[in-house]
Amino acid sequence: MGSSLVQSVDWLAIAPPTITAVVALGILVADLFLPEGRKPLLGWIAVTGLILAGLSLLPLLDGDRSTFCLTGTTGGGACSYTADHFTLVIQLLVLGGALLTALLSFSDIADSELPAGEFWFLLLSSAAGAALLPASRDLATLVVALEVASLPAFALVGLRRGDSRSSEAALKFFLSSVTATAVTLLGASFVYAATGTLHLTRIADGLTHVDPRLAVLAQAGVALTLVGFAFKTAAVPFHFWVPDTYAGAPLPVAAYLSVIGKAVGFTGLILVTVVAFPSYADVWAPALAVLAALTMTAGNVAALRQRSDRERSAVRLLAWSSVGQAGYLLVPIAAAGYADDASRAIGSTVAYALMYAAVNLGAFAVAALVARTSPANRIDDYRGLYARRPLAALALGFFLLCLAGLPPGVIGLFAKVTVFSAAVDAGLGWLAVVMAVNVVIALYYYLRWTAVLFRGAGTEAERVPLRTSRSLTAAIALAAVTGVVLSGAPQLVLRFASQALL
Repeated sequence: MGSSLVQSVDWLAIAPPTITAVVALGILVADLFLPEGRKPLLGWIAVTGLILAGLSLLPLLDGDRSTFCLTGTTGGGACSYTADHFTLVIQLLVLGGALLTALLSFSDIADSELPAGEFWFLLLSSAAGAALLPASRDLATLVVALEVASLPAFALVGLRRGDSRSSEAALKFFLSSVTATAVTLLGASFVYAATGTLHLTRIADGLTHVDPRLAVLAQAGVALTLVGFAFKTAAVPFHFWVPDTYAGAPLPVAAYLSVIGKAVGFTGLILVTVVAFPSYADVWAPALAVLAALTMTAGNVAALRQRSDRERSAVRLLAWSSVGQAGYLLVPIAAAGYADDASRAIGSTVAYALMYAAVNLGAFAVAALVARTSPANRIDDYRGLYARRPLAALALGFFLLCLAGLPPGVIGLFAKVTVFSAAVDAGLGWLAVVMAVNVVIALYYYLRWTAVLFRGAGTEAERVPLRTSRSLTAAIALAAVTGVVLSGAPQLVLRFASQALL
């Protein structure tokens, strides 16, 4: 039995999160020795590290790899870390999103005088946790990965020293997140008490024949475990932190939370519902369907009520829109509980998440560009953007049309249709109707903002040329090219995501 504790580590399988974490530590050490003038070098080390971590996904494409497995006679192939196609797709989204965030951050670090060493260390540490999460196949590793992704994010939100709004945003984010994590841990301990295991595949077996005396405990455990991941996805009623946190955080951090934070939450939800709790679909599927309907409605109605002359109204609008988008992302996960083939529904969530990541980061990149000249970042500050920066205005218009699901943003339309069909196929007709109504509500505020870009600049302030930077231009261009390529061939994303079968 002694040999069952000896682990052989598959270093290739764990390369993406490991490289990201090692580079983060390297930056922290290098920061001690670099003179102030050479600090921008740390950013390029971070970008190189993220590219290397992304390239380390390529050797993993040839087949599934697992490591940290239970060995010995009773093992039965339960592993804590699995690099399958689902893992690789989410890791690609996380590392690509972190790379775009890094490009966004150069000018913000210089303008806001943020401490460069700490910023890059925290960003890469959080990305390492987010890259570990999709590969986690036991509850303990899942919760650890969730925390490694979250803890550096609190510090990133509050990194603007001396800015009371930034500190307040970090505190709200921290307190609500800690509460959600505590509830998840309680749920995980209940599930462990009912099944005697933490591995997701073993939990799935254990929940099919729970001791009747522990049935209520198991149900409570299933429900509570979902809370922490629902919080990360900003599902109603766990969404209160979103607008204040996004508005108070440095812009690149808000962009990072809107995409990577969501990816982490949705990945966790998919793993616990579809892999660990399939036999309790009658508990979580209706709950997630109601959450999806509430989330998209609350997000879109609040976005509709944003006044365009309020300070940071552009960031608040993107924050509420991201809550609405979270509702659409929840639809296929709920549908997976009703459908015979859960993997198709999961494919539509992954496809939607990939589309949303590219265009939402692009919208934040243009917001960061405008914020360099107009720090208040009101929607009114975008008036006449086409006259000042035609390419930036066209890019933002394209991103907003993608989010709305209108041509020429074909990929946005395609992603919405796949989510819609997942709901219809699962027999959730009422949810499809709620989604259709919400898409129409969202059209109004996306198109209202798009129209502002092409109106004539009235006041003298609106004619001021925008200060740009090479890294910001690269981020906008990268997001725009991704969006255009995907709109030209949306089946690429769908085919890529549909292979993300668990």
